[in-house]
Parts: sequence; structure tokens; C-alpha cells
Amino acid sequence: MPPRKAPTARQRRLGTELKKIREHAGLSLAEAAALLSTDRTTISNTESGRFGVSGERVRAWASQYDCPDAEYIEALAAIAEERGKGWWEDYRGELSAGALDLAELEHHAVALRAVQMMHMPGLLQTEDYARAVFAEAVPPLSPAALRRRLSHRLKRRDVLDRATPPQCTFLIHEAALRMIFGGPEITRSQLDYLLAESERENVTVRVIPFAVGGFPNAGSSTLYVYGSVAQLDTVQTDTPTGPAFLDAETRLANYRAVLDRTQTKSLDPEPSRDFILKIAQQA
Repeated sequence: MPPRKAPTARQRRLGTELKKIREHAGLSLAEAAALLSTDRTTISNTESGRFGVSGERVRAWASQYDCPDAEYIEALAAIAEERGKGWWEDYRGELSAGALDLAELEHHAVALRAVQMMHMPGLLQTEDYARAVFAEAVPPLSPAALRRRLSHRLKRRDVLDRATPPQCTFLIHEAALRMIFGGPEITRSQLDYLLAESERENVTVRVIPFAVGGFPNAGSSTLYVYGSVAQLDTVQTDTPTGPAFLDAETRLANYRAVLDRTQTKSLDPEPSRDFILKIAQQA
């Protein structure tokens, strides 16, 4: 397969997982190359995501590495066998790579769990609310750039309408509910939309009130994305320069613990809807 100029996050993740399997087998690049009857450069470029790899080769390499987890290997082979471009590729060169990687991550998610501190979840934003959030960008967005960001943001919502959508749990802090973006009317409309979306079978909204006090990692929003197997989970966090993606096993375990503890501080779904309705009536 020809080398890729810009592998996506999912393609890089496949390479990273192949590297993990090799390293868990205690093999250096040179040792793996000899075992697989190939060269170090091919393995290195495959592990970086620059070279594509077939599902058959994933299975063959994993077998030579003596990886015992068949479900994990089949999940990796399925990634390798994916063909065609996702809808987010239409925005490449116009939006940041991080924004495209986030859309790709959501598209392939089995489940999502998020903590939102100051904004509504991206998948649950109205067009007017998203426009008001983007209006705060520094430097200001041009009209064309704003239209593309809005188009991308709204297109991401389609994941909730799939035949088999991800199961989503959104833990939303009261601060995000009370932030006024675009004025009271847009805020009320956004809260009404949030209430309507919370009625979906695959969407659970839970509010974290001010009154509960502190909780882990309270300073930032976090998205935990569940893959088809636990080894393919990913955490996305917001940074001033864009989204950051974490997949080290220890990080994943720590963030699961953070989300578990945070969820214990949130209201159950029905009291959460009552809480949101009350704030909407006050807006």
C-alpha cells in the first residue's frame, strides 16, 4: 500500500496497537522484522500509521507475536479493513485535524460518556447556540469559516440517529446550563432542545449541581469514548490549542475512575430534567 501523507487518528491508533502487541511480545523492530520476513522500515511505518495494512496481515503479525486475545485482534483487523472516506474528510484542509479526528472517533464509538463544564455537549447543541459559541473565537472567524464549523458541528449530531447509535451519558455541570450564549432566547431554546434530546433511548443527561461541591477533574471537560473492545477506548480532553486524545492503559483506567466518581455526584435522569426545566424557565 502507498504511504499516507496524513494518517487519521484511527489509522495511527491501529499502528500504535500493533506496536503494543510487538512490545508486549518482547520483540525489537529487528527481531520482529526477522520473524515476519520483512524489514524494519515496513514495520516502523506501519506502526506509525504511514503504511496501511490488511486485516489478513494484522492477524498474521498478531499470531507471530503470540497475542492470545482473539476479540482484540479481530477488532484491529476490522479497522484495517475499513475502506472509503468518512464524511469528515470533506472538511480536511479547512478545519483542524483534531476536529476531524473527534468526528471520526464519535462515528466509530460504541458508547460515549462525557463531563461538560461550561458548554453544552457538541452532539446536543442547536445551530444558534453553536453559532454563539463560535462567535467568541479569537481571532474572529470569517463568515465562510463560521459556516464550515457550524456545518461540521451539526453533521456530528447524525451519529445519534444511526440504526445502532452509541449509548451516550452526558454529565453536565450547572455552570454550563446557566451560561448565556447568544442571549436569553437562544439559551432557552438550547435548554428546551437538551430536554427533548434527553428523551432519546440512547441519550442520558445527568446534571451536576453547584450544591454538590467539588469532584475529580472539575477544571475541564472530558469525553470518554468506548471502542468495540476495551483496549480501543479513547479519552478526549479540551486544551487551548484543540482536542487532545489519550489511550494509554493507565490514563484510561484513571479517567474511568474520575467519571465514575463524578457520576455519583450527579442527579438521576428524571430529577436532572426537572432541574434543566427550572433553569430554562428562569432564562
